[in-house]
Amino acid sequence: MKGNELMGTWVFKSMVLRSDNGKMVYPYGENLFGILIYTPGGYMSALLMDPERQPFASDDLKTGTADEIKQAYERFDAYCGTYTVDEEKSIVTHHVKGAKFPNWVGTDQVRHCDLKGDRLYISATLKVAGENWLGEAVLERL
Repeated sequence: MKGNELMGTWVFKSMVLRSDNGKMVYPYGENLFGILIYTPGGYMSALLMDPERQPFASDDLKTGTADEIKQAYERFDAYCGTYTVDEEKSIVTHHVKGAKFPNWVGTDQVRHCDLKGDRLYISATLKVAGENWLGEAVLERL
């Protein structure tokens, strides 16, 4: 996989987390919405969400209840930064500059990639609720 093959806009078609004990979770629902963008200048941006998240009772951005905020936070993710590609290992590394999850800011998030035509398969190990999970996503080029 060559770095220039990743450039462009990708739409998430699926995202699943699998635990070592066989548990499977769809963190953004089975019909998620998400976009991943790689620019020619070396920047990247990712947004994932469950399109069926419940709206807040109020239209005021600052008056969500604790439960509304928790539900919205857990069913949404976004981060951005720069990226580098290791063509030999089929790895793209996201160098995170901004993120919903503050602990990712300043870190490198390693993603294994497999590109087949206009389909991109990405996997990574993620820590969730004290366990390591294998995240697997399928994306299509726009």
